[in-house]
Amino acid sequence: MKRIILIFSILLVVALGVWGTCTNNINPQHRVGDRLDSLNNVVVYYNGNVGNVEGRNLSEDGYNIGLKYQCVEFVKRYYYEHLNHKMPNSYGHAKDFFNKSLKDGSYNSDRNLTQYSNPSVSKPQVSDLIIFDGTSGNEYGHVAIVSKVMDNEIEIIQQNPGPFASSRATISLKHSDGKWKLDSSTLLGWLRKE
Repeated sequence: MKRIILIFSILLVVALGVWGTCTNNINPQHRVGDRLDSLNNVVVYYNGNVGNVEGRNLSEDGYNIGLKYQCVEFVKRYYYEHLNHKMPNSYGHAKDFFNKSLKDGSYNSDRNLTQYSNPSVSKPQVSDLIIFDGTSGNEYGHVAIVSKVMDNEIEIIQQNPGPFASSRATISLKHSDGKWKLDSSTLLGWLRKE
C-alpha cells in the first residue's frame, strides 16, 4: 500500500510539473510575445497567462521598465518611449503606483506625476495612467493607459488583462457634484504627466 501511495505521489508531482510548464500560454490563438495592439507606436504584447513572466525589460541606459509582459511593463514603457518620462521609483506592483495617503490633485513623488482620486475634480485625459487596487483574485492590482476620452466613458489600453480579455476596454464616466467618477469599485484613480 505504501508503495502504491509513493508511486501515485511521484506521478502526481510529475504531472503537475508538466502541466505547470504548459500553462504559460492558455490561449492557443496567440504566442507569448505576440503583438496585440499599440498606442502611439508603443506595442501591447500578449502575456499568455496573468502570472507569466518572460524576464525583465531594461532600457539601454539601465532604467527598469518592468517584467515582460506585465501591465506595469507596458505603462512604464509607454511613458518612457512616448512621453520621455522615467519614474523615480521604478519598482512596485500596479496598485503601488497610487499613493492612498495623497489628496486629489497632489504630486506623487514616487512616480513624478500628479495623482487624481476616483472621484476627482479633474476629468481623466488621454495618456493618464489608470490604477486599479488589488483584489482577492489579483492582489497586485492592475494599471492601464487612457487611450480615448468621451463624454460618458473612457477607453483604456492594457497589457496582460488575462489570456482571453481584450487589450482595449471601456469604463463608464459620470460627472456629478463637480467631480468625475469612473464606474469601477476597484479603480483607485489616475496619474498624469503635467
